[in-house]
Amino acid sequence: MFGVVLVVILLLIVLIVLASCIKIVPQAQAIVVERLGAYQTTWSTGLNFKLPIIERVAKRVNLKEQVADFPPQPVITKDNVTMRIDTVVFFQITDPKLYAYGVENPIMAIENLTATTLRNIIGEMELDQTLTSRETINAKMRASLDIATDPWGIKVNRVELKNIIPPAAIQDAMEKQMKAERERREAILRAEGEKKSTVLVAEGKKESAILDAEADKQAAILRAEAEKEKRIKEAEGQAEAILKIQQAQADGIRFIKEAGADTSVLQLKSLEAFQAAANGRATKIIIPSEIQGLAGLVTSMTEIAKKAEGDMK
Repeated sequence: MFGVVLVVILLLIVLIVLASCIKIVPQAQAIVVERLGAYQTTWSTGLNFKLPIIERVAKRVNLKEQVADFPPQPVITKDNVTMRIDTVVFFQITDPKLYAYGVENPIMAIENLTATTLRNIIGEMELDQTLTSRETINAKMRASLDIATDPWGIKVNRVELKNIIPPAAIQDAMEKQMKAERERREAILRAEGEKKSTVLVAEGKKESAILDAEADKQAAILRAEAEKEKRIKEAEGQAEAILKIQQAQADGIRFIKEAGADTSVLQLKSLEAFQAAANGRATKIIIPSEIQGLAGLVTSMTEIAKKAEGDMK
């Protein structure tokens, strides 16, 4: 009975030992295996077996990209300004063997290497250049760290300056400078707006003056055309009146001729013409001798007619 129990115990121990020798490596991980204290191999993703007792798992390595956020480090610029800068390093383990045996504490080593590299780079730059050259600083730090960490099996993918914290006095001066710059830009924008407004007003006045001048010109043209039309109408009316008078005189003469008037009648018409002439501006009228007698006869006849009219009344 005791022997059966012993066999069962031995079988359980063997099963446990065999089970411990079976290792499943998940994705994005690697296992460094040692045999009798020396490096043997690196297991990748999948099912792996190790020899019991003489082989052991020395280190599990995460192959994913990792982020190390380091606290602010004091640095001094070329113009002797002390500031604090904290950095973020993105790295990835590319060689598990070198990572396991290259350095005792890789993260602490990267932190110290980052601090010294940052001091060296910032020490060659002035304050203003430091504040405006983040991309340059990031590129230099990434290149330096990548070379330095290569023997450790680490690939530095990216380095970022998280915060740049200058002294309080420098911050106050920078804020005042920024405020002055904003006020200057505001004044420039306001001046440009006023300039544009003045130009637009002047252009509007110019356009208005042009329109007024054009309107005056059109009005003068219309007045001149109306005056011209008026004079044409008056001239046409006067011409038509003269034409009618001439036509009437011609008709009268033709009527007299057609009626067979004698010399006395023609002389009488001539007297009427002189009478009409006397109504003008002439102060003296010379009457031919041959019609003076006829004029007296006409006067006598007129008086006789007036007397007869009086008697009849």
